[in-house]
Amino acid sequence: MADPRGEELLRGRETSPRATFLELFFDVAFVFALTRVSARLINDFTVERRTFLPEVGQTLLLLLALWSVWSLTTWTTSRYNPEAPALQLVVAASMFASMVMAVSLPEAFDVRGLSFVLGYVIVQVGRPLVLTVVMRRHPEQHNAARILVWAAVSAVPWIAGAITHDDARGVLWTVAVVIDYTAARLGWPLPGRGRAPTSSWTVTGEHLAERYQQFIIIALGEMILVSGFGFSGSGFTGAQWVAFAITFASTVLLWRIYFYRAGTVLAEAVLGSAQPGRLAESATYTHLAMVGGIVATAVGYELVIGHPTGHTDPAWLWVIIGGPALFVVGRTRFEYEVFGRVSRSRLIGLVVLVAMVPLVVRLPPLGVAAATSTVLAGIAVTDALRARGRPPEQPAPPI
Repeated sequence: MADPRGEELLRGRETSPRATFLELFFDVAFVFALTRVSARLINDFTVERRTFLPEVGQTLLLLLALWSVWSLTTWTTSRYNPEAPALQLVVAASMFASMVMAVSLPEAFDVRGLSFVLGYVIVQVGRPLVLTVVMRRHPEQHNAARILVWAAVSAVPWIAGAITHDDARGVLWTVAVVIDYTAARLGWPLPGRGRAPTSSWTVTGEHLAERYQQFIIIALGEMILVSGFGFSGSGFTGAQWVAFAITFASTVLLWRIYFYRAGTVLAEAVLGSAQPGRLAESATYTHLAMVGGIVATAVGYELVIGHPTGHTDPAWLWVIIGGPALFVVGRTRFEYEVFGRVSRSRLIGLVVLVAMVPLVVRLPPLGVAAATSTVLAGIAVTDALRARGRPPEQPAPPI
């Protein structure tokens, strides 16, 4: 017989689909965490680079770990009642663990690897462990238990990497990240118990959509913070003023491109989908790409603010142009998830961003940023012109 207390932990019709204040408070930790990711990336592009596991690859690993914590916590509060004391404990503990990860992140591949891993493992193991205990004798306990098993498996290379050094740490942590993401993608399979992919979960579409929207705002806010801190410490030269203005304009353009119009109607798309869980799961990865693109863009424009004139380091093009390109790739896929089609403006903009790399490599960083911002403006303006005189497009997810 199912424990009635387990039913109380699941979301019901009386549970508000909106994000709770505690969830918004939880997000504050990730504002700080993303600034640490950006700071590390800026350092990656301005110091000597390694050969086996590049500094950028290391930072990507750490970003993937942060995203795993945020996304699984978000899925948990979308499936379970976030007003329940047990869930509030999980969210609060996840916030503290995320802060531990964030403060350790800049030196995670040096002297603070163990503290970073302890924060990650504690939240990834602790979350399903708490749910396994509180959902005892309830069918939902099996899902929590299978996640717990895979979290324990991935904890081995995470911890092993933390107590080693140099290239071994990067290899072991790469293995751990692959385990985490592959297990989630396959539904945390267990012998004799099958799989339980998130695409099959009963989730609150409006809640998940709102949480994705909020994280995009967090990433854009981090872009404003990074550019603001960078400019405030600059010499306030004319070129740096221009770079700062271009950075702000690009931030607004990324916001506009995301929210018009797929980002606005994601909740309706999930509710109208034949497989809402599958659509929400797919959106997890597209938002990861967009967040990665925004973080890379913030780093690229921070480099431009600091060094607007002179020679452009070819490696900087990976973030000045590559960041917006990655965002457009994610946004293009996101548009298909919501509307079942892709705007030509997105594809043309992506092609232009890639094609202009050999053309702008000799320009100063400010010129490269201006060219990139112009392409983003072209995408946004094309969208606005196409929408004039037409009724708002309704979602038609292919999933």
